[in-house]
Amino acid sequence: MSEHRGCELPEDLYYDLDYVWVRPEEGGIYTIGLTDPSQTMSGKVQYVWIKAVGTHREWKKPLARIESGKWAGGIPAPFAGEIVARNETVLSNPNLINIDPYKDAWLVQMRPDDAATALAHLTTGAAAQQALKDWIDRYDVQCMRCQQ
Repeated sequence: MSEHRGCELPEDLYYDLDYVWVRPEEGGIYTIGLTDPSQTMSGKVQYVWIKAVGTHREWKKPLARIESGKWAGGIPAPFAGEIVARNETVLSNPNLINIDPYKDAWLVQMRPDDAATALAHLTTGAAAQQALKDWIDRYDVQCMRCQQ
């Protein structure tokens, strides 16, 4: 795993280069969560609301909403598709996003409308790593993890 200014940046994920990461799973499902830099920028997450399982979301439409002491906003869908699972643990323990954004604190799992183009607007590999480092530097982010 790559790291920049304390921010973890897993190389095997796809990124929208702003808020979310995406991990392909078995059976054409994709797990989606907040990046380490974006959870740091938001501050301690106090509330999470996630659309219900079975809800269809268009690309860039909110699939979840988070609120912290300094920020509130929607988390955009990285592609059009149906929410097939949501992380109930995060709903009851929102601060988990600040503790473990890439493992236990995923937000939703989605099945894309078109698997062939689901990752078309996302970046991975060296290009994603560089773009995320540039984002971190531009916003002067120093990642830290909260404790429970």
